[in-house]
Amino acid sequence: MNEIILNVEGMMCSGCEKRIETALGNLKEVKKVKASHKDGSVKIVLKENIDVEALKNTIDEIGFKVL
Repeated sequence: MNEIILNVEGMMCSGCEKRIETALGNLKEVKKVKASHKDGSVKIVLKENIDVEALKNTIDEIGFKVL
């Protein structure tokens, strides 16, 4: 099981965390997501391999920026 941590800019509240968790959680390769606006990070646990660019693009599409 792979784990990826991404630094994300633009999260301001728990609502932002939920948007990211929902968007990434909808990807079939993702098992679990935990976003933290306080840390500015997103921890992603994968069921199967996925291109990191696909994760970044998903986050970008909902208005946040991966650093």
